[in-house]
Amino acid sequence: MDTLKQKFADKALALFKEMRAISKANGDKKVAEVTLGQIMGGARGVKMMQWETSELDANEGIRFRGYSIPEIKKLLPSGPQGEPKPEGLFWLMLTGEVPTEDEVKGLTAEWHRRADVPAQAFTVLDSLPTDTHPMTQLTIGIMAMQGDSVFANRYAEGISKTEYWDAVYEDSMNLIARLPRVAAYIYRRTFKDGQHIEPDTSLDYSANYAHMLGNDDEDFRSLMRLYLTIHADHEGGNASAHTVHLVGSTLSDPYRSFAAGMNALAGPLHGLANQEVIKWIFEMIENLGTKTPSKEQIGEYVQKTLDAGKVIPGYGHAVLREPDPRFVAQRRFAEQYIKDSDLITTVWKIFDVVPEKLQALGKVKNPWPNVDAHSGALLVHYGFPEYSYYTVLFGVSRALGVLAAGVWSRALGMPLERPKSVTSDWIKAQAK
Repeated sequence: MDTLKQKFADKALALFKEMRAISKANGDKKVAEVTLGQIMGGARGVKMMQWETSELDANEGIRFRGYSIPEIKKLLPSGPQGEPKPEGLFWLMLTGEVPTEDEVKGLTAEWHRRADVPAQAFTVLDSLPTDTHPMTQLTIGIMAMQGDSVFANRYAEGISKTEYWDAVYEDSMNLIARLPRVAAYIYRRTFKDGQHIEPDTSLDYSANYAHMLGNDDEDFRSLMRLYLTIHADHEGGNASAHTVHLVGSTLSDPYRSFAAGMNALAGPLHGLANQEVIKWIFEMIENLGTKTPSKEQIGEYVQKTLDAGKVIPGYGHAVLREPDPRFVAQRRFAEQYIKDSDLITTVWKIFDVVPEKLQALGKVKNPWPNVDAHSGALLVHYGFPEYSYYTVLFGVSRALGVLAAGVWSRALGMPLERPKSVTSDWIKAQAK
C-alpha cells in the first residue's frame, strides 16, 4: 500500500466511526429550512450533502481543507518559480495534511507509474472527426478507459462494502495519472495535425502536461501549476462536482461518474464559460476595431451587451459575493510574469468597468469576476488561442477535487442520493 493510501485509510476509518456515531445520535436534528424559492430555483443554497475536500464561503471564496488560495501558495511544495504543485493539493484534500517535499515527489512518481493510457483510448479518439468538440472527445476518451476500472471489476467479482474506497482510490489515482496524456492527445490531434509529444517522466505533473501540449516555457509550466491547483475543487454543490457525487452514489465507477461530471462541466453556465469569456472579448475587440480599447469604449460595449439582454461572461457567481480569489490569483500571476500584453490589460480594464455597470441594474447580487474572467487571456498569451479547448484544462484540474471527494464518499459509506421532487400543483398548494 502506497504512503498516501495508508495515510488515507487510517484517517478514513476514524472519521467513518465518528460520522456514524453522530448520525445515530443526531440524525433527527433539523439544521436547515427549505423555501419555495429554493425548490423552484435549482435548490440554490440548500445544505444537502457532505463534501470533505473544500468549502466555499460567499465572501472569502474557496478554502481547501480550511486553507485559502494565498495560504496554499505559501504552504504547499512548489515548482521552481514558487507556484504550488497540484500533487500537493491532492494530498491535502485527501488527508487534510500539508505534504512534505518528499511526499509530493513520491506522489509525482506514483502518477507517472500509473500514467500508461490503454491503446484503445487513442484508437477510439482517432475514430472521431477532428472538429469534434474537445470536451466531447474528453468524455469519450475517459469512457474508452472504463474497461480498466478496478472498482467495476472487483464489484462484479464480489467486494465488501468496507473495501469500496480501496477500489475507488485505485481508479481515481489511475484516472488522474492518465488524464494529462489523454487531454494533450486531444489538443494535438485537434489543433496540431496529430503531431503528438511523448510524456517526460522527469517532470512534475503540471510541467509534463505543459510539455505534452507543446510548451516547455518555464513561465507556462508555472501557470499550469497554478491553474491546475486553483481550479481543482469548489465544494460539492457546483454542477460538475455534484454530478460526479450523484453518479458515484449509485456505485458507478470513477470513470463513469467523472465522465458524467465532465458533461456537466461542458455546459455554458458552468465550465464552458471560460470559452465564452475569451470569445466575447475577441468579439468586442473586433467590433471596436482596436486591440487597446479604452475604459470608455469598453463601457459602451458592455452597456450594448446588457441592453441586448445578454450576460457579460465571466462575471457573477452562484455563491460568491466578492471578487473570486481565483481571479485575483491569476491577476497576480500576470502582474509578476507578463509585463506587456494588450489582451491582459483589456481584461483588467473590463474588471474596472463591468461591476459598476452590473450594480447599476439593481438586481445583480454578485457583479464581480469569477475564475473564468481571466484564465483565457493568460492561455492566449502563452500561445493557446484555441478557446474550445479551455474547458478540457479545467476538467483535468477538477478531477483532483471530485475524485478525492469520491474516495471519501465511499470510505464514509455515503448512501445513494435521492432527493424528493414535487409537482407544480404541490407548489401552488403550499403558496396558498
